[in-house]
Amino acid sequence: MGRLMRRIMAFACAGETLLGTLDDAAGRTGLLIVSGGNEIRIGAHRGMALLARRVAEQGIPVFRFDRRGVGDSTGTNAGFLSSAPDIAAAVAYFRQEAALERLVAFGNCDAATALALFGADAGVDQLILANPWIIPATGDLPAPAAIRARYAAKLRDPREWLRLARGGVHLGKLYRGLMKALQPNVDRDQTLLRRVSATLDRAQTPSRILLAERDNTAIAFRDAWKTLAALHAHRIPIAVYDTASHSFAGIDESHWLADQIVMAVREP
Repeated sequence: MGRLMRRIMAFACAGETLLGTLDDAAGRTGLLIVSGGNEIRIGAHRGMALLARRVAEQGIPVFRFDRRGVGDSTGTNAGFLSSAPDIAAAVAYFRQEAALERLVAFGNCDAATALALFGADAGVDQLILANPWIIPATGDLPAPAAIRARYAAKLRDPREWLRLARGGVHLGKLYRGLMKALQPNVDRDQTLLRRVSATLDRAQTPSRILLAERDNTAIAFRDAWKTLAALHAHRIPIAVYDTASHSFAGIDESHWLADQIVMAVREP
């Protein structure tokens, strides 16, 4: 295989200029990476840049970009729920620039949620959604399902009982955690969960979900998704990796993530 080329590209979106990075490869199926939160396209600890390189080495062109108001792109950062125009502009530009016949999109956390909501209308052919964000933040504690999972693990660990006996546990924090764990699993009207579910059901875009087993966001998603399993389980497979790393940052996790993405891109 010849030497891979990484190019910086600029393209228009709603009167602003977005900056993106293309890792060139010979394939005609491309991978679009959408960054989560307010991360720039390089990702946490360069994770998305390294992922792009690994995937491109398998002959798959990869494009990453900064949405409006993030990183090198102009405009106002209005959050992931306002990123539909950004995703659509990136899809159109990537398709044309790389002469793609098929486009797969990957996102982690709220980028996965954005892709679930806006990917089909933007022209994405397949979705890879990692640790989708569907539980709005309430205070400084994780979602109830994540707290319950954490306490269940602690109760199985004799060292935690010893810490409690020795006074090594902050009782106030323990009380707040227990009260939060007793709350309902999702926000009162499940607005975001229902939007994601309804959009995936309407669009019927081939999708797969990747979860970090011990990550709080993934735990909350999996718990809430149970209520919709009958609707989606037959067509949206879920793969889980035993890690607490939200961004699959470790060596083993990052290779697993790249392998899962390459496998999905190569599916007929």
